[in-house]
Amino acid sequence: MTTSHVEIERKYDLGADGIPDLASAAGVAAVSAPVEQILDATYYDTPDLRLAAARITLRRRTGGDDAGWHLKVPSGADREERHLPLTADSDVPDELVGLVRVHVRDQQLIPVATVHSRRAVRRLLDDADRVLAEVADDRVTAQALQNGGVEQVWRELEVELSAGDRGLLKAVDAVLRTAGATPSASSSKLARVLGGSSDWTAARDRRNGSRATAGGQQAKKPTAGEVVTAHLREQVTQLKARDPQARQDAPDGVHKMRVATRRLRSAMATFRPLLDRTVTDPVRGELKWLAGVLGEPRDAEVMRAQLLTLIEEEPDDLVLGPVRRRVELEMDRRHREAHERAVRELDSPRYFRLLDALDALAARPPLTPRAGNPATKVLPALVRKAWRRLDRQLRAASGVTEPAARDPLLHEARKDAKRARYAAESVEPVFGRAAQRLARRLTALQETLGEHQDSVVLRQTLRQLGVQAHLSGENGFTFGRLHALEQARAEGAEHRYPGLWRKARARKAQRWLAR
Repeated sequence: MTTSHVEIERKYDLGADGIPDLASAAGVAAVSAPVEQILDATYYDTPDLRLAAARITLRRRTGGDDAGWHLKVPSGADREERHLPLTADSDVPDELVGLVRVHVRDQQLIPVATVHSRRAVRRLLDDADRVLAEVADDRVTAQALQNGGVEQVWRELEVELSAGDRGLLKAVDAVLRTAGATPSASSSKLARVLGGSSDWTAARDRRNGSRATAGGQQAKKPTAGEVVTAHLREQVTQLKARDPQARQDAPDGVHKMRVATRRLRSAMATFRPLLDRTVTDPVRGELKWLAGVLGEPRDAEVMRAQLLTLIEEEPDDLVLGPVRRRVELEMDRRHREAHERAVRELDSPRYFRLLDALDALAARPPLTPRAGNPATKVLPALVRKAWRRLDRQLRAASGVTEPAARDPLLHEARKDAKRARYAAESVEPVFGRAAQRLARRLTALQETLGEHQDSVVLRQTLRQLGVQAHLSGENGFTFGRLHALEQARAEGAEHRYPGLWRKARARKAQRWLAR
């Protein structure tokens, strides 16, 4: 299992005078004597440096206090570092490969650089001899392994927080700058050693393209295409960021990845007139497939929690037989099997090609001429169209009284409410509070319709569990009781949603859509 921590550090190029007396920095009581270390690291990436493009470093290092495999990924202004012990061979451990698979896809991880460091480590201490930070003075010899990389030699200083806070970094920074040190222009040793290669230049350009924002969105009158492009890029970034969490079955990992998938599909549907459908329709179809892949483990996870909550809320004398145990065994099995299937699909060529398509879409959005018009002129009508789709669906459902026919209509209305909500949220940067107000009201409506649909699905499962209990000679009373309670919950949602529908239809919420 990996261990992880957030690495908060600053890098410097030293001046001619070397390291100043850091005991003069505010908050530092003493500086320990230097401890010499010899570090040898091999860095891994794809031949086209996909990890470098994502500002990720993966290395195998010997020597020092933390020899082993290190994976560093961006975490805001800092980096999160994951660590595994050294392995006997040089193959990247599967656990780390899984964490970068969303970037690597079906490419090989190969050695791309070697870095040898002769390091002198000093520790900054407080009055109680607590280590506030470590200062590593590195004399580096490094070489890129592709395209005839030449050996490079330099000296740098790393200041990494231990028990100290960011205020200490500022104090140390002031002392270092006064002594002539300058912040390093490279974010890592790997970036420095690769900096002059053509592969690195291409990787940097890919990163800059994928991270580009719709610059016009900051202007007074952004175009519709700029707003939509920013939204699509944000969701592609979210989907890729959640991939490692989904693979590890981290809390909410599958759920948030699925949400990003749905938001992308919704945006491609809502803003169809602004996008070349020959490009986006196939991507949207594949996103539907991915949402289904992620839906199975997520639905099992949610249902397990809902069932256990229902049981917990029941009086003890109404829970007859091993009800909780049966629920846990069955739902854990469903979740485990569904998650294993999902991970297999996340390792499939189909998923990798979808990621390729999303990267291309984010880098070069297939906008139509209409996307060049002002956002304030174009977007309200498209959000209004999403609203009207929902309104029609609810009107159709309101005229049906038979549950078997009504339930599917309300389920479709729930999906339409989510699309309309996502549409309103995606244009909030332009329409502000007006869009937020409609989005909030649509969220309340969607959640109530979702409560109804959850009850429909939960009752089906309760019936199955009750039959299983009966066939096993157990008392099925509790499952029947919970089924009845869920039916009452669905009826309550049916009584509440018309009022929420009226609020979403109110002039105050809809006025901005008439532009």
